[in-house]
Amino acid sequence: MPRIDAFLKIMHQSGASDLHVGDGYSPMLRMHGTLESAKHRVLSADEVRILLYEMLSDPQIRELEEAGEIDLMYQVPEVARFRINIYKKHEGLGAAFRIIPNRIPTLDGMGFPEAVKKLLSHKSGLLLVTGPTNSGKTTTLAAMVDHLNDNRNYHIVTLEDPLEYIHANRNCLINQRQIGQHSRSFARALRAALREDPNVVLVGEMRDNETIALALTAAETGLLVLGTLHTKSAAQTISRIVDVFPSNQQDQVRMALSEVLVGVVSQQLVKRADGSGRVAALEILVRTPAIANLIRESKVQQIHTAVITGRQLGMQKLEHHLRELVTQKIITPEEAALHAENPQEFLVARKDAPAEKIQGTRVP
Repeated sequence: MPRIDAFLKIMHQSGASDLHVGDGYSPMLRMHGTLESAKHRVLSADEVRILLYEMLSDPQIRELEEAGEIDLMYQVPEVARFRINIYKKHEGLGAAFRIIPNRIPTLDGMGFPEAVKKLLSHKSGLLLVTGPTNSGKTTTLAAMVDHLNDNRNYHIVTLEDPLEYIHANRNCLINQRQIGQHSRSFARALRAALREDPNVVLVGEMRDNETIALALTAAETGLLVLGTLHTKSAAQTISRIVDVFPSNQQDQVRMALSEVLVGVVSQQLVKRADGSGRVAALEILVRTPAIANLIRESKVQQIHTAVITGRQLGMQKLEHHLRELVTQKIITPEEAALHAENPQEFLVARKDAPAEKIQGTRVP
């Protein structure tokens, strides 16, 4: 058994989401978003090299030594899968391990509202999950695929880098492809997916205009496309997609986006007040004729108001959800302020202000 397995088992038992290992410091655990030093002595360069190299194949060692970093997946039987990045640094090697639970979380178990399930009921279109790095986007996408697997008879093709959650076929046929191992790029894999008779295509990262253009085309041809972007709000998501393209193409992109967009789920992970973990604070945009018109006419700044007035359709602003989480004492006002556009609103708001009863969105 590789010696790193002992560290990973401790990571799993402690409930940490990430483990950092490197020479010159003690192993570090990320607990509910905060880095904490593990109760272990400082590791030497030789110890780190042995820990990391004995889990790599010879080709992976060559790639690490030549490129300076490597991404891979690793599994500890009956514990979990781990997404790993090993990299060269000043004074030796470092590695970051992200735990991927064996059990795929469900939308119900995570407390997501019915509006998200309604977005998944569309047979075609573009549905985006957005948020900053480490905001749980991959987990949300996995839960969405799991929901479809229970409720539809689809062929689902996922394009990921790397493969994290592994789906078993139930009602759906699910084929998962890893970029770099099964295809050279997201754009190449997405182009091929159009010839693979899918109903749903999941694009793990929409990184460039070629991939985004292909995603729009796939949605136009009648597929449901699930994708991610590193944006913090629905309006910012619309702007990011359009701005990726040259100015002479942007009107065409706005038109296509206004026609195929299903919705946007933007999320940020916030710490629970009781210290038991984190919840996802959500902003949800549902495409309506009015929002489609705002996209076509490049009035993105007005989407903010459209989301506020669309609550009966399942839409919500991030600030509103944060306010509800504070009122229900799921998170503290100070934590909400760290993630809000207007932090002062939460620091001076009356704690006894009425709010609708909600269910916190759980993140394992």
